[in-house]
Amino acid sequence: MRFTHSMLGAAALAALSVGATTALAAPASAAPNTTPQKVCGSGYKTVNSAAVGSLGTVYLAYNAANGNNCVVTIRNSPGTIVDMSAWIYVPDTNEGDDDYGRYTSYAGPSYVIGKGHCVDWGGAIANTSVQVTGSNCASLKEHRTTRTR
Repeated sequence: MRFTHSMLGAAALAALSVGATTALAAPASAAPNTTPQKVCGSGYKTVNSAAVGSLGTVYLAYNAANGNNCVVTIRNSPGTIVDMSAWIYVPDTNEGDDDYGRYTSYAGPSYVIGKGHCVDWGGAIANTSVQVTGSNCASLKEHRTTRTR
């Protein structure tokens, strides 16, 4: 999927504003002990994370064997269906992936090849979101900017 970073933000806002009245996807039904590795698959190791307020965490995982990054947003306490998202974007290649929907436990996985590139990633639970830009740049100097809404 090809999209720009501004399109990603617009899609996030649209998905979160529509979510209260429209079910965008089937709810995930994960056990309370869901981990990024269980959602992303074997070979993925968590390399970064960001809290989504007190509601949960967005995890960035990486698979060294294939160069793929995976992002998943996991709630601290699964429960009623809420708007959730997990997204990742590589500015250098203009490639990204996202999952926006109404879920009980987690959003994602969202995958993109990011080996050798900085990645932007984030997610949301209900009305709280987090975005990390320019992170996990491999050999490049890493910088991190986190914005919470």
